[in-house]
Amino acid sequence: MVNSVDAIPFFNLAIAFVPVIVAIAILVKWSLNSGNALYAIVRMLVQLLLIGYFLSFLFESNSSAIVVAVLMVMVFASSWIALGTVSEKRLTLYKHAFIAIGVGGGITLLLVTQGVLELNPWYTPQLMIPLAGMIFANSMNSVSLSAERLNAELIRGMGYAEAKNIALQTSLIPIINSLFAVGLVSLPGMMTGQILPGVSPLIAVRYQIMVMCMIFGSSVISAACFLVLTRPIFQSSVGDYVDD
Repeated sequence: MVNSVDAIPFFNLAIAFVPVIVAIAILVKWSLNSGNALYAIVRMLVQLLLIGYFLSFLFESNSSAIVVAVLMVMVFASSWIALGTVSEKRLTLYKHAFIAIGVGGGITLLLVTQGVLELNPWYTPQLMIPLAGMIFANSMNSVSLSAERLNAELIRGMGYAEAKNIALQTSLIPIINSLFAVGLVSLPGMMTGQILPGVSPLIAVRYQIMVMCMIFGSSVISAACFLVLTRPIFQSSVGDYVDD
């Protein structure tokens, strides 16, 4: 086993963009929204380069105040991004998305970092920030999917109770698929990131189990909170449906 991960030369890294170029070409050929995909890729590059420099500073500063500030930014940003699927109601729903992601993701992050890992100090940025990123990102996705599906089902005339159940079930499709596939189809990021530097796979598995539990729990809790909190808003915007 290797003891460290070698830096990827920039020329080699450029090879990773070959399938990206092919994918963009397909979108253009099929007259789909290639511009939005290209914008997303460019934005990804800029964001990752900036966060790379910022994390280097963050890890060196070892400041609890900065860590808390970063966590708040994560929740604020993820709450806004999650509502892109219902952009016409974005401002109205934002507060509820923030609460849902903050509760579902925040409680899960607290349990994992302070109960499972027992971080010392409690804000250890090298672990707190990556774990928070995984948790809030999955909470964001579940809220986004549930919001879109709930809105669509209510517009179709379905009762709230049934629409809510369908929305929650839909929001969990990605994480449920991940649970089925892990170990058989994929070796997720946490596990791969530990195996590459030479950590025993048996130890890496424990961490991956923790990760799968935390993203499943945070996804369900966040989506459920959002659906409960936003019931009056969705119902008032599409009409009063029978939900008994």
